[in-house]
Amino acid sequence: MQLNDLLKLHGIDTSKVIVVRHKPTAAELNDLLPQWAEDKPDIFNCYQQTQGPVLEKAMLRLRGEGYIASFIGQSPGKATFVGLYKIAGSRAITSDEFSKIPEHQLLGKLGSTSFGASEPRKTIEFFDLVLDLGFYPIWKGRLIIDWPQLERSWWRRAERNVMPVSAILDESAFVANIPAWQDVNLNWTQLKNLTATRRNVFSQWRGIYFIHDASDGRGYVGSAYGETNLLGRWLGYSKTGHGGNSLLKGRNPENFRFSILQLLAHDHDPTDVIRIENSWKERLHTRKPHGLNEN
Repeated sequence: MQLNDLLKLHGIDTSKVIVVRHKPTAAELNDLLPQWAEDKPDIFNCYQQTQGPVLEKAMLRLRGEGYIASFIGQSPGKATFVGLYKIAGSRAITSDEFSKIPEHQLLGKLGSTSFGASEPRKTIEFFDLVLDLGFYPIWKGRLIIDWPQLERSWWRRAERNVMPVSAILDESAFVANIPAWQDVNLNWTQLKNLTATRRNVFSQWRGIYFIHDASDGRGYVGSAYGETNLLGRWLGYSKTGHGGNSLLKGRNPENFRFSILQLLAHDHDPTDVIRIENSWKERLHTRKPHGLNEN
């Protein structure tokens, strides 16, 4: 069984399907894209609604009758299914119009360059991509296909390629793409755009966290033990940048990195959480004047 067999079973002409394997070169964008595919589909779709000149021309030829079969490259030689999108239409937008789209403002901060200086154009096509809800929606994140060599050829015409089905997973590979607590290392932009999956995980974690200001290397230690645990504390920082902490006020939160020093049980005694927090402050020397803790 291969991808073309699945397309034909649904009466789709494979000559009118372009298969794309998204794998951003920017590390932060590459980390977030699978999670957006799972629970922020509008941002994911906006990422693929504009393309470089060559793919743009190919998509324009299929406008109104063709499809994009969208996948994400999560491991070498493999591609994980996101969805089949109808190329319903498109419109030309200027660079100024492009830059005012909120999703692209976010994508740009994370390293997306789909209207970059390296490929100067007066306008770029913004495609109306409509998800086909009848094409295996339950296989999002679960259907894995083999990607033909070479991997740097990140889009292919379906009819000209053989892409065997490699696996159908029990659980979505996009949901599984959540780092262990000791590997969490988020910047402020990522903190402001937490997916539903990460929000759920962080709401269950109590512990001691660390904020590093890359501008001068100073740090802040805090603790999370309220009703919404780590999520509640970090949502505060995502809104204000300082979370009400006096020595963080006036600093640029775009220089901050958020990580976890110690994970604690969801019912850990708050008094003991504070004791552990103070121990970390002492060991990391984060109290003023050396660090950013007021006390």
